[in-house]
Amino acid sequence: MSPSTATLPKDETRTVRLHISGMTCAGCVHTIERRVEAVAGVARAEVNLATGTASVVYDSVATEAEAIRQAIDQAGYSAREADPVVIERPGQDEEREAEGWKRRLIVAAAFTAPLLVIAISQGAISFPGVHWAQLLLTLPVVFYAGRGFYALAWKATRRGAADMNTLIGIGTGAAFLYSVVATMAPRAIDPAAASQEVPVYFETAAAIITLILLGRWLEARARGRTSSSIRGLLGLQVPVARVVRDGRELEVSIEDVQRGDLIVVRPGEKTPVDGEVVDGQSAVDESALTGESIPVEKAAGDRVLGGTFNTSGSFRFRARQVGSETVLARVIEMVKRAQGSKAPIARLADVISGYFTPVVVVMAAVTFVGWYWFAPLWLVPPDVALRLAVLNAVAVLIIACPCAMGLATPTAVMVGIGRGAEAGILIKNGEALEVSHKIGTVVFDKTGTITTGRPRVTDVVALDRNLSENELLAAVGSVEGRSEHPLAEALVAEARNRGLTLKEADGFRALPGVGVEAKLERQTWLVGREKLLGQHGIETDAALAIRDRLEAEGRTVVFAAVEGSLRGLIALSDTVRPEAQGVIARIKAAGLDVALLTGDNRRTAEVVGREVGIPQILAEVLPDRKAAEIRRLQDEGRIVAMVGDGINDAPALAQADLGIAVGRGTDVAIETADVVLMQDDLAGVASSIELSRRTMATIKQNLFWAFFYNAVGIPVAAGVFYPWTGWLLSPIIASAAMAFSSVSVVTNSLRLRRFQAA
Repeated sequence: MSPSTATLPKDETRTVRLHISGMTCAGCVHTIERRVEAVAGVARAEVNLATGTASVVYDSVATEAEAIRQAIDQAGYSAREADPVVIERPGQDEEREAEGWKRRLIVAAAFTAPLLVIAISQGAISFPGVHWAQLLLTLPVVFYAGRGFYALAWKATRRGAADMNTLIGIGTGAAFLYSVVATMAPRAIDPAAASQEVPVYFETAAAIITLILLGRWLEARARGRTSSSIRGLLGLQVPVARVVRDGRELEVSIEDVQRGDLIVVRPGEKTPVDGEVVDGQSAVDESALTGESIPVEKAAGDRVLGGTFNTSGSFRFRARQVGSETVLARVIEMVKRAQGSKAPIARLADVISGYFTPVVVVMAAVTFVGWYWFAPLWLVPPDVALRLAVLNAVAVLIIACPCAMGLATPTAVMVGIGRGAEAGILIKNGEALEVSHKIGTVVFDKTGTITTGRPRVTDVVALDRNLSENELLAAVGSVEGRSEHPLAEALVAEARNRGLTLKEADGFRALPGVGVEAKLERQTWLVGREKLLGQHGIETDAALAIRDRLEAEGRTVVFAAVEGSLRGLIALSDTVRPEAQGVIARIKAAGLDVALLTGDNRRTAEVVGREVGIPQILAEVLPDRKAAEIRRLQDEGRIVAMVGDGINDAPALAQADLGIAVGRGTDVAIETADVVLMQDDLAGVASSIELSRRTMATIKQNLFWAFFYNAVGIPVAAGVFYPWTGWLLSPIIASAAMAFSSVSVVTNSLRLRRFQAA
């Protein structure tokens, strides 16, 4: 077992992402991971067959990326570091691979066709030298179209390993060499046979190679479709930007755009980088990034994102994030890392694939010996036994397919994560995808998650006859002026809307979870929850009836006291998101428990809970205790997802088995979460869980098919059932089944592209 990354000091830990060529099956994955993890300083290596990539975590003091790349090269494969996002050409590798398979397939099919015609004729097509003609037709198939299989098989043998190419090389090589001997020296096989009387199997060798090439071509095309989402994101990149410099508009390469540049965007153009609108207004289509189908109105002061489409007016904006700092670049990199990651369920297939090929070679040898030595005793004549021994051993080698096992998990992960990205749901890795489908309890933060996070003042109650409502509001607004809490912003906004004059407060001190303290005109004010006043021994009895009435209406009550005396209270209401009730219903219909977690008072929280259909309320929880509440639920045996958006949600998001951050949330929450909803819509919570369940179901279907196929196919190919049923499997049929098993797994994964996020 490789050491955990936690054993490495954070500042010395590095991750390198490599593109690897030459992989053909799960055995290759196992070999590369084993070789890389043997390099000193490597903590973890994840190799993905579907994407052709490796992600390696290593200690930069103990080793370097070049040593890792050399280890892969020495294992018989080729590795290069992944290109930067901004210059990568989407789909280039997949297209090149598919074209290579297609070219060899055409040659193989052209020469295999006449071989099959001769074989199917059952001797009707016969002439002197027919075996020699078949040999000449087979040579281009074996030595050109199938050359890659033999070269890779030889490389694997030299490094003491075995993979899918080993099975293909031994199987087709055995059929070909047997047929060559039967053509050149027939009596070496059957001393009593004359020329052309010993059957040959040139068509078997050629047809196997042709069918495998067909399967590889179809598989490459299908795998190309699994990465369509990342290519779509890459296609959003803009090659040039129109920048205003020295009073002139200039078109510059996107790589030359600098932070602070003034950029012009006209109707029908894409925004090249992230920034803030300076002047002009328009409606911008952000659907490719967020999944939001309705264009968003933009005006001075609004944020715009690179890769989004300007539908109508023109505007100018100031570049704030460029290159790899843009949201688009970060999303692309996140999706690429996620698609290249492994789900824990893949480990079973990895372990099996590491031993699969050697075991199959042994089984093929046992099949040959069994038919050659024991079948003549009671099943078939000796001359027939030799041919059946060769054919059945070849069938065993060819039908065994570790490719399907290797592709079962990564293709589904690629498509599932890619489809999520297209819908504005960013799932950070395969582990998060697998955890999502196991979730039993979903915990929602209230403010900014279940509610819009934009509270407004509804009531101002002054309890001092010498203090008017507006004077109370002006004082509270002045005290809260330096607070960043959503309630504070609402109090300040209401005071300004009423045209009140706000003063500068001194000695401001935020008291997390309870309120603030500040001096205004040399008097100490306390503004916050009732608990804050209780901590300072301030009586609130005179306001309890008013508090109860307001909280019963679902409002949050803020108390204000000066110099130890209660002066009044202010009620605020935060609007529940319109989609919240429907989303909660979807989650509950999926059999999950739902809870509401908030620092607000219990009465307000219960009103919100009743409105959206959440029965379990965890109220009056201070920010530093939210993670503890999640831990308490986990200690009860629950697998918990936490949905939040604010900085104070980050610890809870990290503690939860699955953290989900809503798109309007802070960068801290987004970095901490396992799933990020780009669209400011809670529907993504239910959709992400549904997508993960669909993806895991697809993975299980793929793995079942891969294991079942081999469990049934290998015994049939070995002729185990022949004594009772007369069943034997032609190597040609075995090759067709093997080739299309991988295609079927990839095609099944592609069905996830039909998933529709509600």
